[in-house]
Amino acid sequence: MSIMRPDANYKKSNKITVVKFSVNQQSLKLTQFLLNSSTTASRQKRGEQLLDELCDCARIDIVKLKISDTNQYHKHSGGRVVYKQYGYYRGKYIYIQNLTAVRGQILAPKTFVDTLLHEWLHHYDTYHLRLNSIHTKGFYLRLNDLKLKLGI
Repeated sequence: MSIMRPDANYKKSNKITVVKFSVNQQSLKLTQFLLNSSTTASRQKRGEQLLDELCDCARIDIVKLKISDTNQYHKHSGGRVVYKQYGYYRGKYIYIQNLTAVRGQILAPKTFVDTLLHEWLHHYDTYHLRLNSIHTKGFYLRLNDLKLKLGI
């Protein structure tokens, strides 16, 4: 993969506002299933299936998913939570912590799906668009386009 200057990467990311593929029926079904799920086991299984479907639709290498029953990473300042990490993407792996930062409750289904899609979009940016995937306006427009295509 070629290395792009940071400003060129930023500009390219902002110019691309949609994901350039259609989702299939199985992706729609899996998304709806995940929006009604709460257990780590079901989220792991159906989440992997959804990621596989999205990768097939986008014609990119698959990404692995690891969901853990641990609290989200977070930081405190002045007795308040000032930062939470819902999940992260690292080199063909998506990691999601399935419990809320402070109370340790299972993530709300929509929060889980939003996190899964957000992290998958980093994979799409890296392997389909050949970007150093960063949070630009274009990134969030692509994420919204993907959510619309999945009926969220």
